[in-house]
Amino acid sequence: MSGWSSLAHRQQGLLLTGGGALIMAPDALLIKVANLPDAEILMWRGFLSGLGFLLIALMRYGRGTLAAYRRCGWTGIAVALLFSLTTCGFVLGNQYTKAGNVLMILASSPLIAAALSWVILKERLPRRTWLAILVCMLGIAMLALDDAGAGSWVGNAFALMAATTLAINFTLCRTRPGVDMSPMLVFNGLIVGSVAGLFWLAGGDTTLPAANQLAVVILLCLIIVPCGVTLLQRGPLYLPSAEVGLLILLEVVLGTLLAWWILSEQPAPMAMAGGVLVIGTLTAKGLYERRLELRQRAILEPEPSITVNRSSTL
Repeated sequence: MSGWSSLAHRQQGLLLTGGGALIMAPDALLIKVANLPDAEILMWRGFLSGLGFLLIALMRYGRGTLAAYRRCGWTGIAVALLFSLTTCGFVLGNQYTKAGNVLMILASSPLIAAALSWVILKERLPRRTWLAILVCMLGIAMLALDDAGAGSWVGNAFALMAATTLAINFTLCRTRPGVDMSPMLVFNGLIVGSVAGLFWLAGGDTTLPAANQLAVVILLCLIIVPCGVTLLQRGPLYLPSAEVGLLILLEVVLGTLLAWWILSEQPAPMAMAGGVLVIGTLTAKGLYERRLELRQRAILEPEPSITVNRSSTL
């Protein structure tokens, strides 16, 4: 790959991943603003995001959409099921605990994925990864302990479920490199929407949300989630994992700041320390691995020698 094409490849990855992270930043905030019961917000998120993912798949693949689904195979079905659990964990986590806590716990998913790769794929992990996993576990424990008195253990548990299932999803996708699994997220929407819809109907209160709530839900579930997740799904095809992890932290930091600013979810000192520990560890690890990648690239791709046209200098 030439220098210019490599640069264009990298710029495309930065735009996709960074754009996806920025689009997804208000996700947790808008779940809080919608202020709908558990089953109802999950139902709307499932069906509307499924429709959004389908429209994006049709725009991207056109007549080749069915072929794109066939390429995913059984792995794609597992991805859809796992992402359904991730969606439920993320939404319910935001229903029962602070948005910042959920986002910071979810940020640990790449490290959980690394540990799962060690167990499932038998990959060797460097010491820095093990150290980062231990430090982030300590930070997450501090986040959970901060909210223990407020009864939000349930919310933290749901957030950890979302991070773990997302990590399993990452690991599973790596078994099929080069295959775009994002079209399968349509089925994630159908699964979540259908199951949540049954609970919504069983609850008896089937009144539609108010106009302002419905506007927030449509903005979040039909536009923000499908567009943001699709961009994040495509980014790793163009960027190394270290850079992807750093850019995804944009969503965590901006989403947490939005929640603190608009919802006044001011964290206690222990939660603040735990969050700084998680974000700081992930940032330091990402920057260090980025430096290693640049050094390795410089060794493997030396700068081309410059030839001088002697006739032009006479």
